[in-house]
Amino acid sequence: MTRTRSILFIGDISGKSGRKILANRLAEIKKLHSLSAVIANCENIAGGIGVTPPLAKEILALGVDVLTSGNHIWRYKEIHRFLEEEKRLLRPLNYPPGTPGHGLTVLELDLGFRLAVLNLQGRVFMDPLDCPFRAADHSLATLALGRDAHAIIVDFHAEATSEKVALGYHLDGRVTAVLGTHTHVPTADARILPHGTGFITDVGMTGCYDSIIGMEIASVMPRFLRAMPTRFEPEDAAGTLAGVIVEVDEVSGKCVKLTQVLDGGPWR
Repeated sequence: MTRTRSILFIGDISGKSGRKILANRLAEIKKLHSLSAVIANCENIAGGIGVTPPLAKEILALGVDVLTSGNHIWRYKEIHRFLEEEKRLLRPLNYPPGTPGHGLTVLELDLGFRLAVLNLQGRVFMDPLDCPFRAADHSLATLALGRDAHAIIVDFHAEATSEKVALGYHLDGRVTAVLGTHTHVPTADARILPHGTGFITDVGMTGCYDSIIGMEIASVMPRFLRAMPTRFEPEDAAGTLAGVIVEVDEVSGKCVKLTQVLDGGPWR
């Protein structure tokens, strides 16, 4: 009989709305699904853009095991030192050498189960970083699924759907799951690729969906209607927790089931 572990990956937590739904719902979701670990992208927890050390600590205290991020991680200067000190907070691995922080961590859970989390950032329509495909290959040369880790979860923080799908197929069979973040819209393509890697183009945003990707509608509309620069304000109304539960075969490390979670808000 196949023995499995369940890991919850939570998409971009956006502002107060995202933090509140996480605080209200995470404990019950962990119990309901007998979760072994929780991973969450936190790059927008501070007012809809960026991360501060106190807020990162707040999310970790709720029962999140690893925090991933993306291009907005650098919004507040105080996060630079915190990235060096807190190994549970990742920034994308493919930033140039010398960038503060780490893009990969390996946790030892109960009964010796080792979980690796790898954070990467795309380059299409985004900053021209080092190649995420080569960065992943370099890490996986010494981190083998089923040998060095019982599960390897990849957060691919990218804009282009084509780049996300390409990385999924590139890593198929070498990691447990490739999970897309950044665009704040949950996609309907959660599936298992031919060689056993779970994949979804975008997990979605944990925050208020009665907004424009987490920001107040009124603060964003002038940008589209009159091409005028405006200050975007986060929408703090009732939120939705968006994520996926990755069910992992303990022996092979492959994904045996990928279940989308949309809890609260319009999906309640």
